Amino acid sequence: MAVMKVHGNPLSTATQRVLACLYEKDVEFQFVNVDMAAGEHKSENFLSHNPFGQVPAFEEGDLKLFESRAITQYIAHEYSDKGTQLLLPGSNKTMAVLHLWKEVESHQFDPPSAKLIYELRFKRFVGMTPDSAVVDEHEAKLAKVLDVYEARLAQSKYLAGDHFTLADLHHLPNVEFFKRSSVKKLFESRPHVAAWVDDITARPSWIKVLDLQKQKV
Repeated sequence: MAVMKVHGNPLSTATQRVLACLYEKDVEFQFVNVDMAAGEHKSENFLSHNPFGQVPAFEEGDLKLFESRAITQYIAHEYSDKGTQLLLPGSNKTMAVLHLWKEVESHQFDPPSAKLIYELRFKRFVGMTPDSAVVDEHEAKLAKVLDVYEARLAQSKYLAGDHFTLADLHHLPNVEFFKRSSVKKLFESRPHVAAWVDDITARPSWIKVLDLQKQKV
């Protein structure tokens, strides 16, 4: 069997998303750390894995993938008989609901949350000052998304239903950051969202991701 490899950096939210999926599926893989500070993700060798020079990159035999959500989708399908069932097998309707909430994460939740992480984390990391107007703008956008989540999570334990799926897993990296930032008030003020955050961030798979991050920092 071909060795599964993940090329990434544990500080990268996209890399964390893939690692969480692999730990949920309990499959063996090799993690190849990419030193982004040294520019390894822009090297000729890495560009052969991801031509856009971004982490993570994934390979298994002759299969090479990039884009974290595409990678998790492959893993969830290819190893559907292992670990946590991250899909909703059954009718087209249940699969449609799962795809819906994965799209919501990608197109509604991620844009404002990624912008907030850039302002509140990466700008400070490089010695820049966050733009308070931009922070306020995207907090307001994220709040509207979380209002929708609060209504949804009042009806089911997880976003796609009563089982943890990729739709929930894809949120983990950004949600983890917000737990330690001023933005946490948006989550804590919505009881169903707050319970969901506590649930998904306590999963053993996610704890393993955080442990790996500590080892590599």
